This record gives sequence, C-alpha cells and structure tokens, in this order.
Amino acid sequence: MTTIESQNEAPSATRWTVDRDRTVVEFAVKTFWGLTTVRGRFDRFDGAYDIGPEETKMELTVDADSIDTGNATRDRHLRSGDFFGVAEHPQVRFSSTRVVDARAGTVHVEGELEAGGKTAALEVGATVRQADDGLEVEATTTVDHRQLGMSSGLLGMIRRPATLHVKARLIASGR
Repeated sequence: MTTIESQNEAPSATRWTVDRDRTVVEFAVKTFWGLTTVRGRFDRFDGAYDIGPEETKMELTVDADSIDTGNATRDRHLRSGDFFGVAEHPQVRFSSTRVVDARAGTVHVEGELEAGGKTAALEVGATVRQADDGLEVEATTTVDHRQLGMSSGLLGMIRRPATLHVKARLIASGR
C-alpha cells in the first residue's frame, strides 16, 4: 500500500471517500449552566479527502435531520428553526479552504462550517493514519453555535462552545 507521504508527492490526485459504516460524527455540549453534557451524533453523512499535487481538500456533508441525542423531543427542537432549521437547511457542510501538513501524521485544516443557513470559519487539527484498507482521519474541534445563528435555549441553558468530533475511515474511490 502507498504511504500517505508518497501520495502527497504523487503526480495525480487521489480521492478518499468516507466509509459510512466505520465513521462517526458526534458532538457534545454543556447544558443547564454547565451541570450536564448532552451528547449526540449524526447518522447520515458523506465526505471526501482529496490529496493532490497542487491542492488538498477535505469536505464533510451531514444530513441535519439525522441528529440523534437519544431524546426525541430534544431532537425535534434541534431540527427546528431555533437550531438547524432542517426544513430550509437540510445539510450541515464543512469545506476546507486550506489543508497543510503540520508534521508526520497530522494536518492543519482551515475551512467553513455551514449550518442553519449561516457560515462560520473553523480551524481543526486532524490526525491521519493508514488503516488496513485505507485511511483513518480523526479530528476534534469546538464551535460557538451562536456564530451559526442558533439559539442558546431558555435562560442561556446551552453553554458554548460545542465540541465536534469526527472519526472517519476513508477508502480510495473506485474500491
């Protein structure tokens, strides 16, 4: 198998796509003035990591309606216009604007997160390692939901920032 480093030097681009069965897209946010943490995940998503000689980019698209916190009432509220507004904005998207090799096995990613019809700049460090049948990319970052026009609930019960975590297994396109 070709190493990650040699792919960055390859004359042609390589597209890696998300293996949905072996990927998790999760979040955590403190509520009740920081006394408890709500954790959730998105069940439907797609993404790619394009490594090329002139440009490298990452993208992740999430079906906002697939949010699952284990509480149906809370999930309905999160789908509403107070948060994701899935009727008008069915997807959450992250698109990199810059991907830089930071050191062996890590990349620094700058990009834009779009949710609920608003966009926020986002920076994240990601680890990239070879897996048996592809790549594994793992990244954790925080985002202030107010930058995306999302309410903080009654009396400020939802604290900021929210923590986002993605652990993705990627396979080369065409496999």
